[in-house]
Amino acid sequence: MTSVQDSGSVSGNSGGGDAPARPAGGIGAYLRLARLTQWSKSLFVAVGPFYALTQHGEAGLGDTPLSVVAWRTLLTAVAFGLASSGLYVFNDLADVEADRAHPRKRHRPIAAGRVSPAGARVYGVTLMVLGLACAALLPGDARWWVLGLLGAHVANVSLYTRFFKHRRIADVMSLALGFVLRVVAGCAAMSIEPSTWLLNATFFLSMFLAFGKRLGERRSMGDEAHVARAVLERYSLDLLRMLVVVTAVATLLTYAQYVQDRGDVFVTTLLAGETTAGFRVNLLWLTIIPATFAILRAMVMVETGRYDDPTELATNDPPFIVAALVFVGVTAAVVFWM
Repeated sequence: MTSVQDSGSVSGNSGGGDAPARPAGGIGAYLRLARLTQWSKSLFVAVGPFYALTQHGEAGLGDTPLSVVAWRTLLTAVAFGLASSGLYVFNDLADVEADRAHPRKRHRPIAAGRVSPAGARVYGVTLMVLGLACAALLPGDARWWVLGLLGAHVANVSLYTRFFKHRRIADVMSLALGFVLRVVAGCAAMSIEPSTWLLNATFFLSMFLAFGKRLGERRSMGDEAHVARAVLERYSLDLLRMLVVVTAVATLLTYAQYVQDRGDVFVTTLLAGETTAGFRVNLLWLTIIPATFAILRAMVMVETGRYDDPTELATNDPPFIVAALVFVGVTAAVVFWM
C-alpha cells in the first residue's frame, strides 16, 4: 500500500523524476518488491491468541495445546503476509510515477526499472494465491472464516488503492481496518471471540501509527510531501499533530481500561508473612510504563522528522525497540506467572 515505505535505499541517482537506470533485478529485487519487512504487521494475528491465554472458559483457549495454537497462528500470519505482499506489488504498479518522485520510494524495484510490469503482475498473483493456499490449510470452520477475512482484507486494500487513499481521514481508517481484520483472523483461526477492548485498542493504535506516518512525511519532506502522497495536501501540520495526539490518548486509555478490568486476574499479594497480610497489587499495570514510553517516543520521532514510517521506527530506533521488548516481556511474565 502507498502508506508503507521501504526502509532501505539503493545507491545511484539521488534525484526524483524519471526512474533511475537500473539493471534487471534478480531474486533480490523480487524479495524487495514483496516488502518482507512489512510482514511484521502480521504479528497482529497473534495478539488475540496471546491474550486468550489470560482468559478462562469459553473466552480462552481451554485445553488446546500450545503447538496447535502456534501452528494455526503461523498459518494465518503467513497467509496475510503473502496476500499483503501481492497487494504491495499491485499498489507499486499503480503508483509507479508517484514513487519515482519520492526520495526513497523511487528505489523500489518497479519504479527503479529492476522488475518489469509484466513480471510484477505474475509475481503479485502468485503471492496472493499462495496466501489463500495457506489459509486453506486451516481445519474446519476456521478455514472459511480466515479465508473470508483474508478476502475482506484484499477488498479493503483494493478500495484503499483506488479510492480511500485520496480521502482525508478515510485513508487512515481504511488502513486501521486492515489491522483489525488481522486481529479478528487470528481469533477466528482459534475459534475465540475477540473482545471489544482488543478491537478498540487495535483500531486506535493503527490510526495513531498511520497519522504518525503522515506527520513524519510532512516533517521530513516539507511542502513537497503531497507530490509523493497526494492526500497530504489535505492535511495541515496542525491537524496531523492533533490527530496523532487524539489517537495516542485513545490507545493508552483503551489499554489502561483493559489493565483495570483484568485486575481480578493479575492482582497478587506481596510481602505477606506470618504476622502481616501484605498488600495487593495488579502486576499487569507495570506494562503501562513501557507502553506509554513507546507511544510518546514514536510521537517525538515523527514530530522531529527522524522517522516517517512506523516499521522503520520499530526496527531501527533502539529506545523504542527496548520499550517494545520490555512490554512483551513483562506481559508474558505476568501472564504465565499468574
